[in-house]
Amino acid sequence: MAKYSFVMKYEITTQYLTTHTKRRPGRLINKVGFVVAHDTGNPNSTATGNVNYYENSRNLESASAHIFVDDKHIIECIPAGLVGNKYAEKAWHVLYNVPTDNILFGEDANDAAIGIEYCYGTNINAREAYKRYVWVLAYTCFKYNLDPVKKITGHFILDPNRKTDPKSGLKASLGTTFEQLVKDVVTEYNACLVETDDENLTPEEEKMVKELQAQVAKMQKELDALKTKDAMKEIPSWAKASVDKAVEKGFVAKENATGGSYDFYRIITVLDRAGKL
Repeated sequence: MAKYSFVMKYEITTQYLTTHTKRRPGRLINKVGFVVAHDTGNPNSTATGNVNYYENSRNLESASAHIFVDDKHIIECIPAGLVGNKYAEKAWHVLYNVPTDNILFGEDANDAAIGIEYCYGTNINAREAYKRYVWVLAYTCFKYNLDPVKKITGHFILDPNRKTDPKSGLKASLGTTFEQLVKDVVTEYNACLVETDDENLTPEEEKMVKELQAQVAKMQKELDALKTKDAMKEIPSWAKASVDKAVEKGFVAKENATGGSYDFYRIITVLDRAGKL
């Protein structure tokens, strides 16, 4: 039976933060269930610069991410399980008191998700940084057998009142959208899969291969469906009351209320109907 490997287009380097600190508590993730796409929100800061800042301020703040990406480097600063035999550890990249991650994925992002930061700015080649960002998102999904259409979310989706990343960084650097990012990750995922022959698979490996084959076949259908969920010019009528309530109560910034994706409006409506607004 065939199994799949993933084309390692780029090197992931490690520069781990000191463990048992505020930024790297050293607690393991039991099971990685999704990926959160971020941007640094700090134009012109590089991957190395951000990791150095985190290390130098390791006991000042409980905020972190697993990976930083720019046009030259992909740096894993908290173990994400992508390099060597290390297990994934928790990083503090989404507030615990926001409910959307629990509603969408059944877990807090800090306990079950890998956080990946996109670096951008005038001193960073946006195309090269974006290619690495897309690839490492795809590779993370491959590593944990995640469907990128369903299992990649944005920080702005989980915490819409406070955060706009990676939507803001993508727009500022390339004029592109989060929805396009997900499409590009799916394309990269499929392009980097390599089928290899191996007749000595364990039963667990055979099960994973079958699941992966079914997932790949399903992805194109999901990607086609995603095309109808790009940024919408107007707030859908079925979501307007919920969006108005979210803005009125301060859960969503007014400037983020329009131009959202189908999924964004669906999440706001779900939160409203669940009595969370």
